[in-house]
Amino acid sequence: MHQEDSVREPQSSVEPDGAASRPTRAESSNPSGPRAVLAIALPLIASTASMTVMNFVDRMFLLWHSPLEMAAAMPAGLLYFTLLCFPLGLASYVNTFVAQYHGAGRPDRIGAAVWQGVRLGLYCTPLFLLAIPLAPAAFDFAGHDEAVRPLETLYLQILCISSGAVIMGAALSAFYTGRGQTGVVMIVDIVANGVNIVLDYAWIFGLWGFPEWGIAGAAWATTFSQWLKVGIFLALMSSSSHRREYHFERGRQIDWTVIRRLFRYGGPNGLQMLVEMGAITLFIFLVGRLGRDELTATNLAFNVNSVAFLPMLGMGLAVSTIVGQQLGRNRDDLAARATYTALWLTAIYASPLVIAYVATPDLFLFPHAVGTSEVDFEPLRETTIVLLRFVAVFCLFDMLAIIFSSAIKGAGDTFFVLVVNLILPPLWLALGFVGVRYFGGGLIWCWIVITIWVVVGGLVFMLRFWQGGWRSMRVIEPDLLTTDDKLPGGADIDVDRDRSGPRAIEGTGELGDEPAAPRPVGDPAVA
Repeated sequence: MHQEDSVREPQSSVEPDGAASRPTRAESSNPSGPRAVLAIALPLIASTASMTVMNFVDRMFLLWHSPLEMAAAMPAGLLYFTLLCFPLGLASYVNTFVAQYHGAGRPDRIGAAVWQGVRLGLYCTPLFLLAIPLAPAAFDFAGHDEAVRPLETLYLQILCISSGAVIMGAALSAFYTGRGQTGVVMIVDIVANGVNIVLDYAWIFGLWGFPEWGIAGAAWATTFSQWLKVGIFLALMSSSSHRREYHFERGRQIDWTVIRRLFRYGGPNGLQMLVEMGAITLFIFLVGRLGRDELTATNLAFNVNSVAFLPMLGMGLAVSTIVGQQLGRNRDDLAARATYTALWLTAIYASPLVIAYVATPDLFLFPHAVGTSEVDFEPLRETTIVLLRFVAVFCLFDMLAIIFSSAIKGAGDTFFVLVVNLILPPLWLALGFVGVRYFGGGLIWCWIVITIWVVVGGLVFMLRFWQGGWRSMRVIEPDLLTTDDKLPGGADIDVDRDRSGPRAIEGTGELGDEPAAPRPVGDPAVA
């Protein structure tokens, strides 16, 4: 299957049962253009936008109910998510397997990939339940305000009950996102997050006959909505056509081939998430040592930043999906072009928010102030406005990090992402700690350090993408590729080499050790 033209028509991969994986109308006209990218990305952005609204409203309700509960929710939530990161990173990476199987025309392998992720969630559930009695010790060690600790403990303990649902939900949603059916995920997420918001209001404040549970009500609402999401996905996937085409019945069995490859490529993804979120959690704990007001202002700033950040994650998932599908079809040129298209679309969305963070910060802070007294909120407002200037800076570089790291992870370059996150987060966390402990650094010093880390991370992932080694990577089994499968110029596909391994030398039919030179954004050779 030699591909020598620089511009080629998209291919349709014929599946074993005679069905074809055909490109959509948008893909047929311009498979890497804005319409094709948005066809996959918009539902995912809507999904993350609904999550943004849910988190924003959740924190706002808690602030209205008690500023202490607002202060407790973020460190407890981050610690919970940190504990969840490794298995969640594994389950989330099922998306790349589904995308590449779909692109290669092998729907018979999709069921096995999805169910190994679901099995992981089932196995992790009792482990998280065992962590419940350990929660008090974790927050005692953090040394936060004594009034905050019991609230943090309660919030974390209840969230642990939802852990299995979060992991299983990630694997189940990958069945749809990996095949480009992101509208299904959008609807499920909007329903689940909408239920969460309604239950938040009822259970935090004690309305409609429910008791007033405060922060516990917020945690129970999240737990209920996560298990609801799993139930909806399972109901949608129970159709006979799905079971037949994607081999769901056989896929429920343990598949060691998929498990080994999932740990090989998804393992670094999970470890990367664990290290990164662990560092952010420790950062929040460090800020918590500075004082209750500093912690609350930081929580507010992060909550406002979620308006830009979470939709970027939706675009990042779309990029991973598109890159995986195009590499499954051996079209690395289209994968690169789609990545740049996603970058510019994200910039169009994020730029007005960046300006608004600096020019009109009260636009984002006003909803939080509605349910609190002016005396209590004004000091928080003044501090948070300063922090939003830092948010405006690292928001742009978060965009680079999310889009380009998602692209290389969609190819299988998860080991490089892991290495970067083994180096950068511990470094900036150590700088923050040393500055606070030994040089009298305060809240501004902590935010300077985290901003520098985000800037450097964004630039590193951009350079890695330009280097181009990801173009020859695949995560699916080598025997699914025929002996004629070639990269542009006739080089063999590098399926099983190390993720940082050699790139194909175009035009030679060989794999060379020299990486491609970085190319600027907009270079017609890649964009």
